[in-house]
Amino acid sequence: MASIRSRRGKLFVDFRYLNMRCRETTNLTDTQANRKKLAKIIEKMEAEITLGIFDYAAYFPKSERAQEMTALADRAEACISRNPTFEQFVDIWYEEKKIEWRPSYRQKIQIILDKYLLPEFGGKAVHAIKKSDLLTFRSSLAKVRYGKDGQSSLSVARINQIMILLRMILEEASDRHEFEMPYKNIKNLKQARPDVNPFTLSEVWLILKHVRADYKPYYTIRFFTGMRTSEIDGLKWDCINFDRREISIRGALVNGEMGPTKTLGSQRDIAMSQLVYDALLEQKTRTFGKSEFIFCNSQGNPMEYRNVNRRVWKPTLALLGLKHRRAYQTRHTAATLWLAAGENPEWIARQMGHSSTEMLFRVYSRYVPDITRQDGSAMDNLLLASKEKLTGASHSSDTEGLITNSQTDKETSR
Repeated sequence: MASIRSRRGKLFVDFRYLNMRCRETTNLTDTQANRKKLAKIIEKMEAEITLGIFDYAAYFPKSERAQEMTALADRAEACISRNPTFEQFVDIWYEEKKIEWRPSYRQKIQIILDKYLLPEFGGKAVHAIKKSDLLTFRSSLAKVRYGKDGQSSLSVARINQIMILLRMILEEASDRHEFEMPYKNIKNLKQARPDVNPFTLSEVWLILKHVRADYKPYYTIRFFTGMRTSEIDGLKWDCINFDRREISIRGALVNGEMGPTKTLGSQRDIAMSQLVYDALLEQKTRTFGKSEFIFCNSQGNPMEYRNVNRRVWKPTLALLGLKHRRAYQTRHTAATLWLAAGENPEWIARQMGHSSTEMLFRVYSRYVPDITRQDGSAMDNLLLASKEKLTGASHSSDTEGLITNSQTDKETSR
């Protein structure tokens, strides 16, 4: 049974929890009124300990033992319930799921687990994780600071990534171990629109005119096919069909390793424009027969995109006085150029590897006027053409009337 003691004029509690003797100081001075107040708190504590719902850190948040006792309680809960801890379940879940993922994606998952999820939930029994725990954890992520100056914070997108992974794990755990899913009615944080900053058509021509000659085919194909960096860097000659003028995307190069495309829908056949066709023919004279990869180094190995960015892409933009943008913006540029040219949106979506046109319009459509600088020109052209046709018809009718009247006058005079 817990007891109340006094030390240096302050009251402290002496009690047993998880078969351990615990002593915690309060901020209450030793008065009769405070002893009565503390006695009621102790009564509630003992009831919660008996019921197995006692939260050590809630009663003694500044205690040096709070974290230790919380971890012990979590392990005890897992043993009693026979449900695994979060860490134990994650080990099983990860081994089962990793066969579905690319190496680069496995690496991303492992980083989130090691850095965020396991330190927070690792020792907790999976069924004991509550919705309030999830919301508290998400709030704590917004306070994370990193970087040399400690001023950088996690982006909304990053916080959502962490929480989505947590939801995936808890969904599977609740299904297997038959407990109520705590991740209910927790929506993703609202994100700003994707960072899309395409090049104008004049900027595209400027870059292609001044980029190193041996890299001109590479960037021509990037600008006019919308391929992802991993797709073009992993592109092989057996994916090119010059007769049908098609590029088959079947794999991607990530961190120096060939693997599947980003999504199943990313496997697609891209139609070659004349510019792309000519660029591939030019590149064929350089690397065909020397490497299976279309774009490769002198040893025949695929190019390392970080090296290309540092040695070619960034210096070219700097030389031309253009705002620095990631080379991935070439993909966004292709989408906006196709839209500006009036290509069928469904065709564009297939070229990009999108499953529908929804993302196409949501992300890219607002940039079309900036590419063409002719916003509203389609309506202008329609009205002018209609007006000219109407005016022409009216003028023709008047002329015919004059001719008819003239002929009638002549016939009458005869």
